[in-house]
Amino acid sequence: MTTVIATILFLIFLFISSIHFYWAFGGKWGSDAVLPTKNDNNTKVLQPTILPTLIVAIGLLGFGLFILVMSGLISFNIPQWLSKYGLWIIASIFTLRAIGDFNYVGVFKKIKQTKFGENDTKYFSPLCLTIGILTIILEVTK
Repeated sequence: MTTVIATILFLIFLFISSIHFYWAFGGKWGSDAVLPTKNDNNTKVLQPTILPTLIVAIGLLGFGLFILVMSGLISFNIPQWLSKYGLWIIASIFTLRAIGDFNYVGVFKKIKQTKFGENDTKYFSPLCLTIGILTIILEVTK
């Protein structure tokens, strides 16, 4: 079961990372619907440049590879503290993202009627919660 969960998580992280690499290198598809906006639906709360987008892409890919290491699908020496707490850190990041900042992102967000808000409700927050839950399952069954 851990192999299946690890593979699913890796594929999710690989897909999300690929999209971020695409945006970092100039891709535009979907970019108008993935950044929080104010109630006017036009004023973006964030204006990420190439470097932060690349950092996110590399981080997501790193999470995916870390999942494969922790599940035993690939072998790589990692520090003891990372082996002990790494999956909990990933689960916490994505569970907290699913809950949100109470304004623009997450289940309890206030601004829901924007294009991003609707996508966050339908796709982004549930995906983050799924990643959090699957990572916790992976941690407790390893």
